[in-house]
Amino acid sequence: MNQHAAPASEVEVRTLHSAAEMTEAAEVLAEIWSPGGTGEAPMEPGLLIAMEHAGNYVSAAFSQDQMIGATAGFFGAPDSAGRSWMMHSHIAGVLPAHQGLGAGAAMKQHQRQWCLQRGVTVMEWTFDPLITRNARFNLHTLGAQLVEYLPHFYGQMRDATNAGQGSDRALIRWQLDAPTPGAEPEPGLVLLNIDDDGVPVPAHGSTEQMLAAAADYDVVGLSVPKSIPQLRAERPEASAAWRSALREAMHPLMEAGWKVCGMTPKGMYLLQRG
Repeated sequence: MNQHAAPASEVEVRTLHSAAEMTEAAEVLAEIWSPGGTGEAPMEPGLLIAMEHAGNYVSAAFSQDQMIGATAGFFGAPDSAGRSWMMHSHIAGVLPAHQGLGAGAAMKQHQRQWCLQRGVTVMEWTFDPLITRNARFNLHTLGAQLVEYLPHFYGQMRDATNAGQGSDRALIRWQLDAPTPGAEPEPGLVLLNIDDDGVPVPAHGSTEQMLAAAADYDVVGLSVPKSIPQLRAERPEASAAWRSALREAMHPLMEAGWKVCGMTPKGMYLLQRG
């Protein structure tokens, strides 16, 4: 594939319809999650074909007619908890050479417009909460909300990016007709720190102690290193330790009513008393 990176202004996003397009999209997603065939591909062409045929969303980003990213999502039905029709964006990715230049944002905005044209005003998706650049993008660039921490959400994953790393995910909810950008209040207490070796350092020894300490503050912080992808490659035991540390802090805080209100540029989650 051509490795020349294109700025967002040169990126075109369009929905896909043919079997050939779906096959190419599946290949692009495989190259993102399992480069060089080193793991299981995340999506089969046949599934993308079936999703699109059933009226769901499948699109790709193109630069000079080269496919550089792909997205697929499906509708979620109303439920007894009061949820209305929504779009669940299951997978979205951009080839590494084209990341960080706005193609991902262009894809999300295209999906947003597609949903609004069909009367759908809520989109949800999951992301790995250890990847701070994605947290920052979701909360601040898009103005979406992190509404739930989901331990072991996908079970054991077999793609090259996630294999052996656990599958905790954070659920994002994006109100498409009224996005709310994240805030950056100053935390009164940091409950999870990073030591000089990049190892997690919880401020308290137990969940009960952490929740009791947090009760004295309106905003608390959870630091996460911005180098998690590098740690996964070079020190997988360190990234696994971060998976456990963030789970043991964020999950009980959110269960106790704390709400994620932002992510700082340095990689600290901010949680506000609910």
